[in-house]
Amino acid sequence: MEDGFNTKSSCQEYFSKAHDRVRKAVREFINKEVTPFIDEWEEAGEFPLGLYKKAGEVGILGMGFPEELGGTPGDIFFQVATTEELMRSGSGGFVSGLGSLNIALPPIVLFGTQDQKQRFVAPVLAGEKIAALGITEPSGGSDVANLKTTAERDGDFYLVNGSKTFITSAVRADQLTCAVRTGPAGAHGISLLVIERGTPGYSVSAKLKKTGWWASDTAEIFFDNCRVPRENLIGDENQGFFAIMANFQKERLAISIMANMTARMALEESVKYAKKRQAFGKKLNGFQVTRHKLVDMATLVEASTEFTYRVAAKIGAGLDQLKEVSMAKNFACSVSDKVTYDAVQIFGGYGFMREYLVERLYRDNRILSIGGGTTEIMKEIISGFVM
Repeated sequence: MEDGFNTKSSCQEYFSKAHDRVRKAVREFINKEVTPFIDEWEEAGEFPLGLYKKAGEVGILGMGFPEELGGTPGDIFFQVATTEELMRSGSGGFVSGLGSLNIALPPIVLFGTQDQKQRFVAPVLAGEKIAALGITEPSGGSDVANLKTTAERDGDFYLVNGSKTFITSAVRADQLTCAVRTGPAGAHGISLLVIERGTPGYSVSAKLKKTGWWASDTAEIFFDNCRVPRENLIGDENQGFFAIMANFQKERLAISIMANMTARMALEESVKYAKKRQAFGKKLNGFQVTRHKLVDMATLVEASTEFTYRVAAKIGAGLDQLKEVSMAKNFACSVSDKVTYDAVQIFGGYGFMREYLVERLYRDNRILSIGGGTTEIMKEIISGFVM
């Protein structure tokens, strides 16, 4: 294989010079503040709290959010570029932990009052507070309509009882955008409350030990007659399901981007390794079987990236892409499954060693087809459009 083999995406028509400037700024941040320390943070199972403030100061946390709340406004591809460059850290856990606000804040921005936005959005974008989203429960994850956590009216408060699990940033979160049942069974009885750390009856488990995403804390959150002010209700009572479903489109798009970048980095590492690793008297890229494997990997990454960008453009234009973003997530995750697997195979025994990036990419990849709605749930959604 020639040294000029290019693993960079050719899908550049979606990005302007302004997007490139954002990309460059995020890349510089990652190279200075993250990359030198990421292996240490992975082993520690967390990254420093001070990084939120640093990311807020340079506009990373606020990318795509309203300027009046301290955000950095721009079209959807500013967020795409930001996510891609954050993934260059080589740690999906770091990206998910730093970015938990991107699934916790949108419902507040879209449906919250001005007071709620100032209280619950602005401090998070500044890196002064940490926000998490609480949907998944021990009894079920993707079956949102049947969640069990209840919130019963008690004067000017709700009494919340139940629990959430697999919550990213749960241990360190200052606030939780939480799905609760305020009405009858089913989708029409669900509301969203912001529950703040320190509220009586609110408690958090120890960190859950995970296969991948080590640098993000994940835990369970428990509510025992947790008294939450009614003023923390986001939108109308019993209308939370719609907000959750709207939020899922952006979350699934983000996971598609993470999957594509996971696959792209695995491809890049494989190409570099094949150029220098020797076996049976010649470099790995001297074997046709290796060259063709890399070509297949590159083709899949390119196709998945182009599809994801196209779906992103339509979402950015305000078009409903429920079917398409579900397809993009499944396709991107299947591509990442194969490419990370093949990357480890190309590296051989070294691909099983933790000092090599492909080992972490392989581990971190596994959660992507589960988080934000499993592959099976995505297929159920898609089947409603095609059958």
